[in-house]
Amino acid sequence: MRAHLLNDATAERYRRSVTEGVERVAAKLTSIRKPFTGATPDTLAPLVSAVDLDRPLGDASAALDELEEVYLRDAVYFHHPRYLAHLNCPVVIPAVVGEAVLSAVNSSLDTWDQSAGGTLIERRLIDWTVGRIGLGASADGVFTSGGTQSNLQALLLAREEAKTDESAKLRVFASECGHFSVEKSATLLGLGPDAVVSVPCDRDKRMRTVALAAELARCRDEGLTPMAVVATAGTTDFGSIDPLPEIAALCAQYGVWLHVDAAYGCGLLASTTRRTLLDGIEHADSVTVDYHKSFFQPVSSSAVLVRDRATLRHATYHADYLNPRRTVEERIPNQVDKSLQTTRRFDALKLWMTLRVMGADGIGELFDEVCDLAAEGWELLAADPRFDVVVRPSLSTLVFRYIPERVTGPALIDRANLHARKALFASGEAVVAGTSVNGRQYLKFTLLNPETTVRDISAVLDLIAGHAEQYLGENLVHAS
Repeated sequence: MRAHLLNDATAERYRRSVTEGVERVAAKLTSIRKPFTGATPDTLAPLVSAVDLDRPLGDASAALDELEEVYLRDAVYFHHPRYLAHLNCPVVIPAVVGEAVLSAVNSSLDTWDQSAGGTLIERRLIDWTVGRIGLGASADGVFTSGGTQSNLQALLLAREEAKTDESAKLRVFASECGHFSVEKSATLLGLGPDAVVSVPCDRDKRMRTVALAAELARCRDEGLTPMAVVATAGTTDFGSIDPLPEIAALCAQYGVWLHVDAAYGCGLLASTTRRTLLDGIEHADSVTVDYHKSFFQPVSSSAVLVRDRATLRHATYHADYLNPRRTVEERIPNQVDKSLQTTRRFDALKLWMTLRVMGADGIGELFDEVCDLAAEGWELLAADPRFDVVVRPSLSTLVFRYIPERVTGPALIDRANLHARKALFASGEAVVAGTSVNGRQYLKFTLLNPETTVRDISAVLDLIAGHAEQYLGENLVHAS
């Protein structure tokens, strides 16, 4: 079995095995014609269940053959131009090269004696990001597994900085369009079911600052403690960006921690044309970024940044076997001192490789392309009488629904849109997302692939309309 360990004696086997795996994936990328095959859980589950994990195949080629049947053939491929569903991006090649390197070396980014240069690379990328945000010379941060973890850590720091023992009186303010992880984080932090105050949004799905001001005042009047305001720079459903300067001013007035969830909108940090959309983010106390959304990185690649590095002490614990207190005195840089995680992948290497090959402008150009595409898509939808589009996009998301020429009632229209999404997924011709707006069923394009064209959008809209019309036709016949 030692023949399967990666070391100096097995380097050639490693080279052959990885090369074969890469060739299989490359062949798949060039051969697929749809983003999905339409496979169902009922068809795939028996194939996976039939694999006897106690009887190894003993050979990488045989395992790859099997993997084709249980995974590769029916995977959802985000690089296909008609994958338009969630915040999943096609990945850039330099980042994939970084992924291969970090997996083989397998550094753990918790302590210096497990990562060495990896620690310095991650710290350099944190400095680069906070510089792009404008958080100042005292800023710091750490890579995380994703936006949910980043939001959790930011709110943990905010709770500790609130300096109160009455956690039941703490309140977090987030827009009604904010990410669900805010509520999840509040629960994990033991703040209670009423801790998160939902702030209404305007017609553009941006937090209404007048409503926020009223809620902050009411909170203080009732003897409660405003703990944090979570502003969103790129909501999951609409890509909307809250009015950051105005929210920052209110947070300064009330002495409240400002967290900006820029998991989606962080791509604007590299944009040469849209960076002003993030004006005001420099006033944040903490910021979430997801490089694996709008920086075109493989999952996972994310970070939480803070204005004052001293606040990261609230996540610091010492263990004699890992990061004893003497390492601080010896100025040994241990990233576990900042992180909620202990063992942690060297995900920063992917972004490092991307910047060293493509540069920030290259990333920004790709993100600008999908934002431009969304603007064209909005024009297309706004001019098409078959569809109702909710809001002009700030980033690269379009939320809309099919409206039949003969209005047949909102409930039936809801079912027609839901059916269209399911039928489209089952066909494999395209993948789109769905959401709810004012209690009604809507569809969603999340455009993160620069290879997607307006022609692709138009074709998918025609497919959606066809599936919806077929559903309505069948149901109206049955109803009559």
